[in-house]
Amino acid sequence: MADAASRLRGILEQLLGAPFPVRVRTWDGSEAGPPEAPVLVVRNRRALRRLLFKPGELGLARAWVAGDLTVEGDLYTALDRLAGSIWERDEDARTLAQSLRDPEFRSAVRRLFAMAGPPLPPAPPPEEVRRPRRGLHTKGSDKRAISHHYDVGNEFYEIVLGPSMVYSCAYWPAPPPEGTLEQAQHDKLDLVARKLALRPGQRLLDVGCGWGSMAIHAAREHGVNVVGITLSQEQAAYARKRIAEEGLTDRVEIRVQDYRDVADGPYDAISSIGMAEHVGSERYLEYTTVLHRLLKPGGRLLNHQIARRPQRDEESYRVDDFIDAYVFPDGELAPLGTTVTLLERAGFEVRDVESIREHYALTLRRWVANLEADWARAVALTGPGRARVWQLYMAASALAFERNRIGVNQVVAVRTPESGASGMPLRARVWGAPGPA
Repeated sequence: MADAASRLRGILEQLLGAPFPVRVRTWDGSEAGPPEAPVLVVRNRRALRRLLFKPGELGLARAWVAGDLTVEGDLYTALDRLAGSIWERDEDARTLAQSLRDPEFRSAVRRLFAMAGPPLPPAPPPEEVRRPRRGLHTKGSDKRAISHHYDVGNEFYEIVLGPSMVYSCAYWPAPPPEGTLEQAQHDKLDLVARKLALRPGQRLLDVGCGWGSMAIHAAREHGVNVVGITLSQEQAAYARKRIAEEGLTDRVEIRVQDYRDVADGPYDAISSIGMAEHVGSERYLEYTTVLHRLLKPGGRLLNHQIARRPQRDEESYRVDDFIDAYVFPDGELAPLGTTVTLLERAGFEVRDVESIREHYALTLRRWVANLEADWARAVALTGPGRARVWQLYMAASALAFERNRIGVNQVVAVRTPESGASGMPLRARVWGAPGPA
């Protein structure tokens, strides 16, 4: 009888109708596939049961998080090769039913069941969020979702993000992308400040303030008075400590507060950096309307947001299973055009859009390198499953940005008054070049 790796590889190729793109090693120590390729290590039969009972991305993610599957060799190469075969082959009930009409496909499934052992579905890893997708984006559900993602532990985020503690796309010099992650994050914060034309004495609202980096930067380097809001208790405590150490408690206030509860406008400027992805499509017009109300006439909004590609049938869009279950519960991505439209519907005049997609790929690769360089401590802080979630999520996201499957954009919008005086510069210069803001 053939070894387990050869049998499994043959079954997978029969199911996919194409060569399996990486080498396979199975629980019996056998290997099959191209010798130079990364190795997909199937550590036990339970990994096969996870795939059988949840075909597609979520089954593979569960096996990865549980440690039933690992990769030896370059993780990015492995994920890139798998993306066109298994990883993005998400079989819904209709597609699976169609496939099962094929006798060869049914034969391969039976063989895979035989290899997998007793047909009992393993329980999902404890890191998986399990809740019905109803009542989304209430204040309570948003708080729970934010807590799941951000209250992992500040020490863990220090490992991944480094000293800057900025959890959004950095801004790298071009070309080439040299320099430290910390410098690139400083340059991103300063780019935001320049786009908002921050000046001493102004009031800035930083929505989704994270660990306080933008608030500190704006107060320290631009003399602004800042209110930062977050739903994460851990983030707020960390940010307040940093602000006290910087001697900025008279200029920066951090609140644990929902954006819908902010009532002390108007503000001269608002920054929303990596926040809007949590809002959800059902609430996005409400979000933009609230921000418009909180700005003074002539005030600027900087919205820094990940975008997905538009679909021909937008009704068919559904949230990524892995991201929803393990990373950003209830998070949603929208096309850039949708975001711009909803900003305009709220009353904003959209004045500038900058795509910084490639910058996020560079940022994510630095975060993955930070995590892997201090892997043992990350596992000690959060457990092996949570560390594997972040490794997979960030590496796969880096590839998604590189391959233009998702993007990230900075949108500058103005609450332009009835006079039409936007206060914006003419487009004869680029951001940061000499000249009046």
